[in-house]
Amino acid sequence: MVGPDPRVAAVRRAVTAAVADLPADALVLVACSGGPDSLALAACAAFAVPRTGRRAGAVVVDHGLVAGSAQVAAWAADRCRALGLDPVLVVRVDVDGPGGPEAAARAARYAALERAAQETGAAAVLLGHTLDDQAETVLLGLARGSGARSLAGMPAVRGHLRRPLLDVRRADTLAVCAVLGLDPWHDPTNAGGPDDPVRSRVRAHVLPVLERELGPGVATALARTATQLREDAVALEAAADELVVRARTAAAHALDAPDERAEGSSDERGDGSSDERGRERADGSPDEAAGATRRDPGVVVLDVRTLVGAPDAVRRRAVRSALVAAGAPAGSVHRVHVLAVDALLVAWHGQGPVQVPGRMVARRCCGSLVVGPDAPPADPVGEPGTTRTLRAE
Repeated sequence: MVGPDPRVAAVRRAVTAAVADLPADALVLVACSGGPDSLALAACAAFAVPRTGRRAGAVVVDHGLVAGSAQVAAWAADRCRALGLDPVLVVRVDVDGPGGPEAAARAARYAALERAAQETGAAAVLLGHTLDDQAETVLLGLARGSGARSLAGMPAVRGHLRRPLLDVRRADTLAVCAVLGLDPWHDPTNAGGPDDPVRSRVRAHVLPVLERELGPGVATALARTATQLREDAVALEAAADELVVRARTAAAHALDAPDERAEGSSDERGDGSSDERGRERADGSPDEAAGATRRDPGVVVLDVRTLVGAPDAVRRRAVRSALVAAGAPAGSVHRVHVLAVDALLVAWHGQGPVQVPGRMVARRCCGSLVVGPDAPPADPVGEPGTTRTLRAE
């Protein structure tokens, strides 16, 4: 007996592996646009998921960005039903948010997928991103000067979302559709025209040039880079999380024993002179830091000495984590903000507070880094300098 086409078998195995840890009888949704990647995924999930004892359904997101999008969504839903997926949901979203149309569409889509999982009780939503998508993500991150978090690309698992095809080439999903007799929808904005999204232009023009000039295997190498950087990023972020816990604990102890901190307060990278201690006192007091925490539990207070003792990569991740924990939008916190706040720790010379996205402010108060809403303290304390507003470059 002849088995399935090797490319079909590879996608089915990837789907089986992606759902292996889910509970028995769990519902798994496939996010399907009707394009080659997601349609190949839907067909292979319809075959493979029930054979694991779990159920397979689909969700189609209509972004409403192009004429006829509702008809395309209905067509994709019909294809999913014909494959045997059940339930099949069609969700219309309003694309209106920060970061440009691509970012807004992505945010709206992921929010819709999360809602669909919650409403149906699905244990996971499978996405059709391939190795080529991962390579494009890394290349775009390099072009923008992004850090390891962005260069690590898309994770295989994040919450409900799972990407079983990150080791599968786009050419293989096209082949799967051809072998199974599926006629996918081809998004016209993927053609790479001058008005098409940047990712589409990278896909149509940039990667082919790299493959031609540098030799085949560029996409695979970029995806491998993402995997390696993700391993590093996971380790560094775990260390940063542990640093934040230690710094918060030390700050809480210092606030409970202000006299002890006041006796030893100095710039941890200074010489401990009276001039250094004077600058430390000039930017607040233990009472001010404690008062800020009492007024707003969302205020984050970290011990400066604990932070300064950490390696730069770990400390700056901890700073970013503190800004986000205090209320700064994660997508709006850029390196320029992190470095400015980091300077309050390692290049302290009495400078004033630093304003960060989300109407938040970071200031140094007698041995503590305090991050909270941009509002004057109840009992204002004189501060040298002025609040600085920073914009990402």
